[in-house]
Amino acid sequence: MSLIDERQDFSDIADLFLLHGSMQSPAFLDGRLCALLALKDVSAETWLDEVCQSLGVEQPRDSASAERLLGWRRQTVEALSASEMSYAPLLPDELFSLAEQAQSLKEWALGFVEVGEETVDDAQRDTWSPTLREAMDDLPALTRIDADIDDGAENENDLFALTEHARMTAMMLYTEQHPGNPQVEQVDAPVH
Repeated sequence: MSLIDERQDFSDIADLFLLHGSMQSPAFLDGRLCALLALKDVSAETWLDEVCQSLGVEQPRDSASAERLLGWRRQTVEALSASEMSYAPLLPDELFSLAEQAQSLKEWALGFVEVGEETVDDAQRDTWSPTLREAMDDLPALTRIDADIDDGAENENDLFALTEHARMTAMMLYTEQHPGNPQVEQVDAPVH
């Protein structure tokens, strides 16, 4: 199986960042990527430029690294446009502490909100459904969550709920900006 065929997770991208001399979390850029794909359909070349700029390098160190970075974009597009609604923010898994997971969610939200603030004007916002507007209005609160939390069932449940809110907001934004993609079944649609 090639790198392109495998789903890359948070650790894979973090390791790739380390190869480029960066200790930053991929969560912030994943939030930006998701919002850019939803709002502007960011091209592969533009995405590669943005990642390299963020990592402080002129270009990926080799073609395999470039392919992995482009694979990250591709897998995000596929997940956002899949009829299964399978998109999930690129965040650390249960091998990381809840504090690390919360910090990454906070960073993801910062990236997502930043793109929205740079891109969305009032006219575009007025075309959104009330549900999407409300969800987007709630997202900046995630940028202020207290990431200094202890491991525990209650905090884990709260973090799961906040992550699910971010995930659903991202998918709503994508589907409203790309009508008909994904083809989502309408529950109340008449059957012929």
